[in-house]
Amino acid sequence: MSLKTNEYTKNSDNPTTETVDGLKKYIVTKRIGTDYSYKHKIVWKNAIGFLFLHLMALWGLWIFITGGIKLKTCLWTLLVVFFSSEGVTMGAHRLFAHKSFKAKPLLKFFLIICQTIAGQNSVFIWCRDHRLHHRYSDTDGDPHNSKRGFFFCHMGWLMYKKHPYVIDLGRRIDMSDLQEDWMVMFQKKYYYYMYFLFAVFIPVAVPYYYFGESFKNAFLVCYMFRYVIQLNGTWLVNSAAHLYGTRPYDKNMQPVESWFVSFLSLGEGWHNYHHTFPWDYKAAELSMHFNQTASFIRMFETLGLAYDLKSASPEMVMRRIRKSGDGTHYLLGNEKDKKSVTAFGILHPLNPSYNVVYEAPDSMLEDKGLPLFHEHDVIDANLLKRDIASG
Repeated sequence: MSLKTNEYTKNSDNPTTETVDGLKKYIVTKRIGTDYSYKHKIVWKNAIGFLFLHLMALWGLWIFITGGIKLKTCLWTLLVVFFSSEGVTMGAHRLFAHKSFKAKPLLKFFLIICQTIAGQNSVFIWCRDHRLHHRYSDTDGDPHNSKRGFFFCHMGWLMYKKHPYVIDLGRRIDMSDLQEDWMVMFQKKYYYYMYFLFAVFIPVAVPYYYFGESFKNAFLVCYMFRYVIQLNGTWLVNSAAHLYGTRPYDKNMQPVESWFVSFLSLGEGWHNYHHTFPWDYKAAELSMHFNQTASFIRMFETLGLAYDLKSASPEMVMRRIRKSGDGTHYLLGNEKDKKSVTAFGILHPLNPSYNVVYEAPDSMLEDKGLPLFHEHDVIDANLLKRDIASG
């Protein structure tokens, strides 16, 4: 690549940017944060496309809330939303991106189909971006860096040209496990054909052919509205769950605990815990509060379709809370810190603006980034067990 395409070197001793022949090139430095002087370039075809999608979704929403569709179509739409959401949360996220449990071929196949319905790109690309997000969370190496503001990390990142760090560091992410998975690679190769079949044709055809809905209503509600509402539910994990909440497990990390996001995303809003222990299949300390995905993983374990469920031990969690938590933990926190929260309107965790009053941490990471599976926490847990055994 030439400098005209913003190629940048990997010499970590150089500054963040330098100018050569009047052109700026970007350098991956030893410490990666957020360069607020960097201006993302808008990809207009993406921006116009998302505007069109949301306008069509609003039309579908109007039909939905004014009773323009049959009850059977309404239930069908909710069913498609549910299965597509689990394809992302259970499949792309907890199974493929974090390897927090293992699945038999039948369950893997089912989850890949469900993830295809969600329309968030192939499992391979989804996992690459998500692993990059965890390794360089809330820095310029994060595809949806929350330091850029709510709109950027919610959906704006899909409308801008990727930061050069994201492009370069994305090439370094280890994807060998998914490259060796023939199901994942098959979906990657034929993704657009599968997307049309499972995300567009079937959701629209069922109410049109079997429920007697008009094609217009079936398309606007069962595809447009359903697709966009599910997208925004996922995006809230990148935005609200990084900005509005508490950090009882690690106050040095940007992600927060959000009951509201967990309720909407089937359990993905317990985000401070998840970034602290990313390999835990529950993606939360507890699994009974707005975490249907964890319950379904255990159900599939009972059925023999899921196995080797990984989870942080109570000792490991307790050690981390006492070491780096912000004092708001429901059990091990203190009243002073628990009361140090604010919100617009009613002060309650279900309020989306529920937030701690201290400033969010200034994310600065080494160029190697954070461990994807937090091996150092496993070491800490073993040390704690040794300490307990020795009295």
